[in-house]
Amino acid sequence: MSKPRKPKGRPVSGWLILDKPIDFGSTEAVSKIKWLFNAQKCGHAGTLDPLASGMLPIALGDATKTVPYVMDGRKVYEFTVTWGEERLTDDLEGEVAQSSDTRPTEQEIRDLLPQYTGTINQVPPQFSAIKIAGERAYDLARDGEVVDIPAREVQIFRLTLLGCPDADSAHFEVECGKGTYVRALARDFGRDLGCYGHVSALRRTFVAPFAEDRMVPLADLVALEEIEDRDERFAALDAHIIDTSEALSSLPHLPVTDEQAHRLRMGNPIILRGRDAPLSEAEAYATVRGRLIAIGEIGEGEFRPKRVFG
Repeated sequence: MSKPRKPKGRPVSGWLILDKPIDFGSTEAVSKIKWLFNAQKCGHAGTLDPLASGMLPIALGDATKTVPYVMDGRKVYEFTVTWGEERLTDDLEGEVAQSSDTRPTEQEIRDLLPQYTGTINQVPPQFSAIKIAGERAYDLARDGEVVDIPAREVQIFRLTLLGCPDADSAHFEVECGKGTYVRALARDFGRDLGCYGHVSALRRTFVAPFAEDRMVPLADLVALEEIEDRDERFAALDAHIIDTSEALSSLPHLPVTDEQAHRLRMGNPIILRGRDAPLSEAEAYATVRGRLIAIGEIGEGEFRPKRVFG
């Protein structure tokens, strides 16, 4: 019987909060980070379009097990809408589909925003990753097909007009939930204002629970390639990695002993004792001396692990 193959790369784990540059795809960014860190596993938590910049949380190693908790988090974007043209891709990349000489006033824009706050129905862009009959909408759109993408509910927690640099554009900030397309907001603003519009600049500044000051520019990481000593280079890169457990800050936290951690690593439940022991939680995470051990469920006086970390 052949031995299982040893994974290639280093078993580095944690989150890297990348400041993705424009004209760099999310998949391309993950590949670059995986190569730079020589990581065994790597993945991102929420695609950013190539024309968008900003926060792209990248999970390394065991942190990939926590990606869903970041995918579901709130996000904040700053974006500019240019009026007068609706484009096939709802951004600068696409051809002009409709145009208008009408321009909205600042007050008309402000009066519109309450309609886009709260739970709204949004039709994703034709050029999006939504699956239609098993195929990505953007693949169908590139083939010239116009597909009927059903509207879906998304959450807009905050929408602010930051300013109008000129008559042709407006700058916004939005805090939104999972699945919101900023390009679709720009498209719908333009239609409702009777002037058409598309996103001409887009930057993501926040993905819960990671703050903007945790971002690391890709250029800073690439510059570390100049360090000739391999160990020094990896040490400099690893200094930018934050602990996997930081992705779970929205969950209840359970510190455990070394003995309990050993049981959890083996996939066994642990008994919770004491007056302050939590009674019931659908999800919680356990750590030993600050290190993530497991994500699991609390009930009937036990913590039962669902995902275990090395």
